[in-house]
Amino acid sequence: MKIAFRQEYVQDLPEGHRFPMEKYDLLPRQLLHEGTINEEQLFRPELIQKEHLTRVHSEEYLNRLFSLKLTDKEQRVSGFPHNSELIAREAMIMEGTRMCAEYALTERLALNIAGGTHHAYKDRGEGFCLLNDQAIASRWLLTNGIERILIVDLDVHQGNGTAAIFSGENKVFTFSMHGKNNYPLKKELSDLDVELEDGTNDQSYLYLLQSSLDFILSKFQPEFIFYQCGVDVIQTDKLGKLGLTLEGCKKRDRFVFETVRQLNVPIVCSMGGGYSPNIKDIVEAHANTFRVAQFVLT
Repeated sequence: MKIAFRQEYVQDLPEGHRFPMEKYDLLPRQLLHEGTINEEQLFRPELIQKEHLTRVHSEEYLNRLFSLKLTDKEQRVSGFPHNSELIAREAMIMEGTRMCAEYALTERLALNIAGGTHHAYKDRGEGFCLLNDQAIASRWLLTNGIERILIVDLDVHQGNGTAAIFSGENKVFTFSMHGKNNYPLKKELSDLDVELEDGTNDQSYLYLLQSSLDFILSKFQPEFIFYQCGVDVIQTDKLGKLGLTLEGCKKRDRFVFETVRQLNVPIVCSMGGGYSPNIKDIVEAHANTFRVAQFVLT
């Protein structure tokens, strides 16, 4: 499996910032240390070409973003204070997911150490998301002959930007399973939304996931799948409100990958959110995704 990562994924943030940037440094180190992946599997995405961005995002927004002209309020809504290094990081992550899609067409599986930026809309960023990587990669696939894409978004927060971008697009099916009482306050309309009550446990979660995917696949036969595998669903997450154990989150990943194996279609994974106070819990949950992918699909 191919894995997108470069050290520029890790950028300095103001002291006390709640976004756990260090996980992007610790996760590949852990995976390499334990032998789940090797250096040869890693590739370093460059800056994405603008033509790929304009298939999803407005010219006006892109111009202001890359020239650092977004207002202080817009930056607060995005969750980050903007600088040229941060914007370059975002452009590299976008290319990472696009290249993962390109690799997956032949290798069937690719993962981005970062990404899952599902709160970014066509004309704005929010919720630690400036550009929408899975939407950008989906548009690239649509221009290269793929006609049925399923986006499985299992982050605890609804993929509102992704849902809005693909509203009315019958070639992309958006599925979001998320906390009912969680961010964003105003939800968008995905092709299928499953809202979870606070404290939802492993058993209930896995039942809803299986029944939802069964329903989707009875109506939509994907040629390609994107998986937003945020780990903010685990019970230790300070922003999650759900009750999944680490093992339950791992079973979630296993079910998705086993479904993909049965369908025999390519899949690209973007890591999404994770905000447990103990960084070890975040890294372990993300590492499980790679471990399970390696076991089930390679």
